[in-house]
Amino acid sequence: MSNTVGNNLLRQSLLSPTVLEHQSRINSSTCVRGNTFFQPQANSLIHKAPISTEFRGNRLTMQKNKLQMGKQRVVLRAVLAANPSSVLTEKFNLGENIELQVDVGPPTSGSAAVVNIQVTSSSDRLLLHWGAIKSQKGQWVLPHRRPVGTMVYKNKALRSPFVKSGSHAALTIEIEDPAIQALEFLIFDEAGNKWYKYNGGNFYVELPKTESKTPNVSVPEDLVQIQAYLRWERQGKQVYTPQQEKEEYEAARMELLEEIARGTSIKDLRTRLTSKPDASERTEHRVSETKSNIPDDLVQIQAYVRWEKAGKPNYSREQQLKEFEEARKDLQVELEKGASLEEIRKKITKGEIQTMVSKPLPKKIHFTTERIQRKKRDVMSLLTKFASVHIEEKVSSEPEVLSAIQQLSKAKEDQYGPTMSKKIYKLADKELLVLVGKSSGKTKVYLATDLPEPVVLHWALSRRPGEWAAPPSNVLPPDSVSLDLAAETQFSTSSLDNPPCKVQSLEITVEDDNYVGMPFVLLSGRNWVKNSGSDFYVELNIGSTVVQKDAGDGRGTAKSLLDKIADLESEAQKSFMHRFNIAADLMEQATNAGEVGLAAILVWMRYMATRQLIWNKNYNVKPREISKAQDRLTDLLQNVYKSCPQYREILRMIMSTVGRGGEGDVGQRIRDEILVIQRNNDCKGGMMEEWHQKLHNNTSPDDVIICQALIDYIKSDFDISVYWKTLNDNGITKERLLSYDRAIHSEPNFRRDQKDGLLRDLGNYMRTLKAVHSGADLESAVANCMGYRAEGEGFMVGVQINPVSGLPSGFPELLQFVLEHIEDKNVEALLEGLLEAREELRPLLSQSNDRLRDLIFLDIALDSAVRTAVERGYEELSNASPEKIMHFISLVIENLALSVDNNKDLIYCLKGWDLAQSLLKSRDDHWALFAKSVLDRTRLSLASKAESYHQLLQPSAEYLGARLGVDQWAVNIFTEEMIRAGSAASLSSLLNRLDPVLRQTANLGSWQVISPVEAVGYVVVVDQLLSVQNKSYSKPTILVAKSVKGEEEIPDGAVAVLTPDMPDVLSHVSVRARNCKVCFATCFDANILANIQAYEGKLLRLKPTSADVVYSEMKDDALVSSNNLEEDSSVPAVTLVRKQFAGRYAISSEEFTSNMVGAKSRNIAHLKGKVPSWVNIPTSVALPFGVFETVLSDNLNQDVANRLQVLKKKLGEGNFSALGEIRSTVLELSAPPQLVKELKEKMQKSGMPWPGDEGAQRWEQAWMAIKKVWASKWNERAYFSTRKVKLEHDYLCMAVLVQEIINADYAFVIHTTNPSSGDSSEIYAEVVKGLGETLVGAYPGRALSFICKKNDLNSPRVLGYPSKPIGLFIRRSVIFRSDSNGEDLEGYAGAGLYDSVPMDEEDKVVLDYSSDALIIDGNFRRSILSSIARAGSAIEDLYGSAQDIEGVVKDGKIYVVQTRPQM
Repeated sequence: MSNTVGNNLLRQSLLSPTVLEHQSRINSSTCVRGNTFFQPQANSLIHKAPISTEFRGNRLTMQKNKLQMGKQRVVLRAVLAANPSSVLTEKFNLGENIELQVDVGPPTSGSAAVVNIQVTSSSDRLLLHWGAIKSQKGQWVLPHRRPVGTMVYKNKALRSPFVKSGSHAALTIEIEDPAIQALEFLIFDEAGNKWYKYNGGNFYVELPKTESKTPNVSVPEDLVQIQAYLRWERQGKQVYTPQQEKEEYEAARMELLEEIARGTSIKDLRTRLTSKPDASERTEHRVSETKSNIPDDLVQIQAYVRWEKAGKPNYSREQQLKEFEEARKDLQVELEKGASLEEIRKKITKGEIQTMVSKPLPKKIHFTTERIQRKKRDVMSLLTKFASVHIEEKVSSEPEVLSAIQQLSKAKEDQYGPTMSKKIYKLADKELLVLVGKSSGKTKVYLATDLPEPVVLHWALSRRPGEWAAPPSNVLPPDSVSLDLAAETQFSTSSLDNPPCKVQSLEITVEDDNYVGMPFVLLSGRNWVKNSGSDFYVELNIGSTVVQKDAGDGRGTAKSLLDKIADLESEAQKSFMHRFNIAADLMEQATNAGEVGLAAILVWMRYMATRQLIWNKNYNVKPREISKAQDRLTDLLQNVYKSCPQYREILRMIMSTVGRGGEGDVGQRIRDEILVIQRNNDCKGGMMEEWHQKLHNNTSPDDVIICQALIDYIKSDFDISVYWKTLNDNGITKERLLSYDRAIHSEPNFRRDQKDGLLRDLGNYMRTLKAVHSGADLESAVANCMGYRAEGEGFMVGVQINPVSGLPSGFPELLQFVLEHIEDKNVEALLEGLLEAREELRPLLSQSNDRLRDLIFLDIALDSAVRTAVERGYEELSNASPEKIMHFISLVIENLALSVDNNKDLIYCLKGWDLAQSLLKSRDDHWALFAKSVLDRTRLSLASKAESYHQLLQPSAEYLGARLGVDQWAVNIFTEEMIRAGSAASLSSLLNRLDPVLRQTANLGSWQVISPVEAVGYVVVVDQLLSVQNKSYSKPTILVAKSVKGEEEIPDGAVAVLTPDMPDVLSHVSVRARNCKVCFATCFDANILANIQAYEGKLLRLKPTSADVVYSEMKDDALVSSNNLEEDSSVPAVTLVRKQFAGRYAISSEEFTSNMVGAKSRNIAHLKGKVPSWVNIPTSVALPFGVFETVLSDNLNQDVANRLQVLKKKLGEGNFSALGEIRSTVLELSAPPQLVKELKEKMQKSGMPWPGDEGAQRWEQAWMAIKKVWASKWNERAYFSTRKVKLEHDYLCMAVLVQEIINADYAFVIHTTNPSSGDSSEIYAEVVKGLGETLVGAYPGRALSFICKKNDLNSPRVLGYPSKPIGLFIRRSVIFRSDSNGEDLEGYAGAGLYDSVPMDEEDKVVLDYSSDALIIDGNFRRSILSSIARAGSAIEDLYGSAQDIEGVVKDGKIYVVQTRPQM
């Protein structure tokens, strides 16, 4: 390279403008959302300066300069000076046929200079490592205007990529800041990892100085402000430091001066910038009048003071101009009073200038430092509902073909008994089995492989993890060879028959329990076989751990994806970088698999996060590489979040598990800043050095806990027990610290003089760790969205995060409020702030934004903060009023609704709580009763969400857990722990706190007794009544069932059923309990129920009243004496008479007789014309007894009849699986033409719509409904019920009652004698919204219940408000009701056992009770309930006995659809 640089090039210089720097708080204040109007002003204008010239030819200037790549040293600089009016070029030969050409062009519009750099090179990965110089100190500054693709390097330099074109690579740099005097740069070839320098130093390009052509011309400061504002908008409304603000302001002034130099007048500038020429002229006039008297810097400071007093509003340009002039007026008043400028300056500093400032109308949230004012919102705006798309992989029903090693494993497991551990390693297409078992106090290690060549085991034993020690001679198998630190043992060969295969195996017995492990490698032929490059290692002191169960068939999972994850785990466990990159590679497959695919990723990441999987396996990865891999994965998750909104809930769960990540320096800071901590605080050895080495090798979420433990230790005045408590409470033991590849052996040991510095620096370092590892850390999430920057010293070195654009007005202040109150003991105001922030953020989460990921992580962090605050606030609620607890519940439900998809039920719960609080404030007598129904519904909603999580996640957790050998306890509680990690757990705790308060206020007690029968029996605890309904207990049994849905049977031998569940009093199981004289009660008090459960296996006596259950333990011999409590339990003699076909396929209601139809049809026909006219009876026809048998015997259905005969025989032999097959076979029946003809005639004559009129498909729907009624003869509940009372099942005949469906507003069931108390003077009824199937079927929740005295039918008393979340509604249609000869027999209640089937499917509607007139309108409620009670009383009078009545309400009219004697 030539030593003559820049020969005969002219260097020009121009005097820099003098800028007045105010020594006030305005310099240190941060820019608040674009109010760059209030910034320091220049006090003097730029004047033309004389031109000085200097030649730098034939010599080099040597000076000390800080090289921007590292430490200070003496460097040589190639100097290129430029003439401002021409393009000047200099070329350099860099060697290896590489040439560099630098062109310095004249200033363009908006730029002070243009530098073009071109390199002739074959490399396609060249970077310009550069910075700008403003002063003689030579320190690099980083210009804001940068080429595309420029990255900030450690906040000390810029790196811009060259654009490749053929053999040339080019780059253009435009410099707009006139204060920049020169550029310095180096060239870096990334591909070759090579630097190109000038004689070991930087290339130096001096920039042309722009000569001012506008002497004696000034630009009004208000116009400079507007231009600066426009520049700020163009550059994305970044948050500037005070220095950057000053630079931007002067750049705006230069732009306007250039326009003036080109001939633009001040008036034209004002017109362009303000679009208000008249007002501008007046403003300009005022400015000229006062400018000479009041310096602009004082006006500026006063404007800032006014802005602060006004609440820091976000002014428009016009408002900014107005405020600037108002500030000038304030100061002019002081001047006219005789104050000097110096006195005015002092007054401003002390805030003593009188100002009249009115705060603007609240376009944004206004709050005090104590509490925010929530915005009024429509709660329905929270609704998120997506169609459920469940994609399940088809799993082959054929049994899995086991490999030879898998077969050997099964055989050996049977031989060993309980197995301590089992692992099958993949060795390319071969396998290695390692099985550890315990027998007679000895540990046995069994190894087997199908490797083809002879195998030698090279092994040792360990007393400490990782140690290689020679095994003692008594442990060595025969023919082993003992070495220095190991032994070698030959595998023996055997043959398998199916499949034919040779395997090699070996068994080692270890009697000494002091050995903790066995490291080994294999020698196969001449090749060493290792475990992914590391030694194999067998743990021997596993304790009582039992080997995983088989993985199963993977039903309900993305099995192929889970298998791929399991196969890649050995690679993934090398480091977090490997795991995150593998997860990113699998994201497309996971997304294509739908919910179950994303569930697979979540389960895998969750097992990682809970340390069930290896985090790092002797693999050195830089923190920035981990961070970059995280960034790649979360970027893909963000993209799926955008494109597949139906999966947002599970994507949030994955992202919160993975953490934020971040490119480049964000991760590298973990590595760099620990060095700064050590250097600043003189703690370079011991534990801190060991931690540094661990961080250098591989950072993990454990580091967040270690950092917190150090902070707690220092704060406790160096109490080492506090350090260990923080570690242990978060799952980090001494053994875990020693297990790291770079182990931490030492405890911290600091000096007292290090305390303050360490607390400061570790606190900052915690921010860095959380920014990478925690997706839910609020402070780092806020910082990522709001933006921050550090100027190359202290912490956050090399970081410049710009704020997310488009945030709502007032949002930064709202987040600041949250951060200031995040540790408040009284959390109510904090919760409101957190929820308001989430509400403000919510619209942005569904919009396209290149920073969406940061917004999602902020929302996750806010969600997490709500949960933490609620848990901290439990103490605040210890003696709180019901109103306050309900308010907390509302806030947590709102938070939950913001976090989950398909949240309509939660939103209606929220509306219910709002109504309950309103009732309480208005002192409504029913507020507690209504609040209890909302509480019950909220619990149901939580249970439903938990069940959906279990169905989605648990199958994947079990399958992958089995494949990866995850601890069984961790598999079993996987979904439970996921639920506990969310707001649902906090909500459940709040509900438990409020429940007893509401029960006491509403006088509900701890029990609802549904069947008040005294009982004595042995306590048995079960999860579900459904699971034991077909069981027969040999001893009298009191069942405590956690779940009772309402459609179950009472099992034989059960004398009582107690449950925390809430079946309706008139549900099937409730009716069966009363009919069978079984005690049945709901217990609302968890403590009472737990106490009863503690008596499991013991004999208890239950004495129920109408509102309580008294229980006491009895001795076993007391059971005989208690038999007098029981009625004769012998099975009643119940017989059925087989019905015959009467020759007609269809009959009208006038033809209903006991030989043709059951009691259901006859009773409804009997009511016609006999009840009051306001009680409406629907028109009915029927398919009488014998029609099913006749259709079955028709030649059309010969094949169906034959198959049914075979299945009935199978059933008779005790194979109950035939029941389902019989039902399916019945559905294959074809309708004889005569049946179709007769049914059509009867329905049309009765005025009912004939389905076939709407097309053949509608008739097929009707025919299928009829067949489903017939098939219900073989449903499990009905079949076992008839067996219990020894009814001849073949004699049971099924007529079908056909009625037009009334699309009801409400449905009801009436018992004209109160079933709970037996009081015949009281009518008891239950009412649901929509069709009655939710009342009599297994739909969760309670109906509205009421009683009414028969002597005062106009005064119904509500006992409970509804909590059923679902209502059923249907179009105009027809229903086909079962009507068997087995219903309402004396001694046997067969009602409700068989199905009634509508022709059309009902629509399930999530119910909003807060707008239901039956709930909110007392007069309407009284009118409807009184009408229902009067109808019940009239029908009871007609029959002369207590009745069980079903009906509906439509448009205020009462319809009765059936009645039967009350059993």
